[in-house]
Amino acid sequence: MSWNADLYRDKHAFVFQYGNSLIEWLQPQAGEKILDLGCGTGELTARLAATGAQVTGLDSSASMIAGAQQRFPQAEFVVANAASFSLPEQFDAIFSNAALHWMLDKEAVAARMYQHLRPGGRLVLEMGAQGNVSSLLQALEKAMQQHGRQYRPFWYFPSVGEYTSILEKYGFRIQQAHCFDRATELADPDNAIIEWFEMFGDHFFENVPAAERRAILQQAQEILRPTHFRNGKWYADYVRLRIAAVKQ
Repeated sequence: MSWNADLYRDKHAFVFQYGNSLIEWLQPQAGEKILDLGCGTGELTARLAATGAQVTGLDSSASMIAGAQQRFPQAEFVVANAASFSLPEQFDAIFSNAALHWMLDKEAVAARMYQHLRPGGRLVLEMGAQGNVSSLLQALEKAMQQHGRQYRPFWYFPSVGEYTSILEKYGFRIQQAHCFDRATELADPDNAIIEWFEMFGDHFFENVPAAERRAILQQAQEILRPTHFRNGKWYADYVRLRIAAVKQ
């Protein structure tokens, strides 16, 4: 899909802001080589680099990487697919925030992460877990059906057991796994649900004319209003999975 890097930073900065606490799980050290997998617009890549680590940010979106390079020219960024990338070095750690649920070839991604870590290297990740934004997706499905459109699931939101089993299959040893609810405040008090889908849900609307797409999104937002609009603010029902693992 295509990404709007400006909309991402302006209205959905919570994605990388919440990732700041994930850095505490990683405990980066000066001089370490770290890969930021699915780095987006590079804010967390820059935070990692500020610790003195040597950080490479990798993302499949050329527009995201272009924005990252412009804002953080001191960091190294690479456009590549997480399921097939090949870099000439191994890393002391791999860090990934809010990216792995986009990567549907999850076993290939796990294999690549393992390949690019040195023995004893660390993997720290956060991704959407089973049940993530389920109310938003149910509202969208209902609205699409009422417009005669077929809803097709897209993201990969696994359970704790499912994803830790994949990592273990490829040679990781799990140190911590934490699944938790995180109701997430959205920025726009008027059209937050619409903008959320415009930011993240472009894949649901292939071949849907713009006017019909807008009508579907407005309907989905109204379906959610009684439960997701509180005290003048919109919220999304996020469920997150955090894992810390090491390469055996």
